[in-house]
Amino acid sequence: MRKICLSGVALLSFVSALHAADTLDMYVIDTEGGKALLIVSPAGQSMLIDAGFPGYKDRDAIRIEEAARAAGVKQFDYLVVTHYDLDHVNNVPATVARIPAGTFVDHGPAAVDDPGTTAAVKAYDAVVAKARHLVVKAGDKIPFQGVDVLVVTSAGQAIKTPMAGGGAPNPFCDSTPPMTWKGTNEDESENAQSVGLLFTFGRFRMLDLGDLTWNKERALMCPNNPIGTVDVFMVSHHGNDISNSPALVHGLRPRAAIMNNGARKVGAPAALKVIRSSPGLEALYQLHWSVRGAENNAPDEFIANLQDSPDGKWIKVSASQDGSFTVTNGRTGLSRTFKR
Repeated sequence: MRKICLSGVALLSFVSALHAADTLDMYVIDTEGGKALLIVSPAGQSMLIDAGFPGYKDRDAIRIEEAARAAGVKQFDYLVVTHYDLDHVNNVPATVARIPAGTFVDHGPAAVDDPGTTAAVKAYDAVVAKARHLVVKAGDKIPFQGVDVLVVTSAGQAIKTPMAGGGAPNPFCDSTPPMTWKGTNEDESENAQSVGLLFTFGRFRMLDLGDLTWNKERALMCPNNPIGTVDVFMVSHHGNDISNSPALVHGLRPRAAIMNNGARKVGAPAALKVIRSSPGLEALYQLHWSVRGAENNAPDEFIANLQDSPDGKWIKVSASQDGSFTVTNGRTGLSRTFKR
């Protein structure tokens, strides 16, 4: 396995065969409640964050390949594994068999040693051994041409130094008490180890924290908010209510939120209520209508896959440096532009 330091990544990283574009493009791919997010920089570099579920006749690997083809991506400059749960890492081997990756990024050793995680990491390591490998910690940056990519969480730790525009007291911390769980400690889970990334492109900002859990969100955002506000928030943990605390979501004040849920995987009512009540939110998009969410679901126009429609439709975000961005529903083809 070849591990490399951050200072060497810029020299080792390669650019996909794309013409330069004016926008930062993101494809939120339907993996039925797993996670796969394809990001393409204006310079043509590509990053895949997680790879969805394994099996199902390579369903998720095929959907990722389809999104990559639509984006003109023939190989991933970076493949980020936020953590080692089934719906994030187990499909990596099948995915890179279709589209190779140049550099793998993760939080380092697994935090748990159950048989499933151990087997998943072993299979992942076998793929990583054939490419470059980058272990990141909070505060690191991933060199992504034309875009600032800051690691805000990794391996259970969060950034300590406020960013420009951050550092003010978070008024939502007092109403967000710590959470406890029966029979488990989510703070020691793989979810809590998630690599969280903040993307900054001019005045546009997007935050993706993987499956980071409630107390780790508080550690990041309380008592002071080091991030400030964002334009787009990739909803944590598929819309689970052991994530998406008011301290995080309301503190960030996103203009749009996008939830990578499945029809029957999470989209919890409590989480949906927190997101939809966030100050300044203009729209919540969902990959699926949530059975569990019921009346808390977003309107149909903001949902990529309805109960009575074929699955596999993605949501695309195209962001401009001036802070404006356009979200397109892959099911309807309709777009909405959010102006600065």
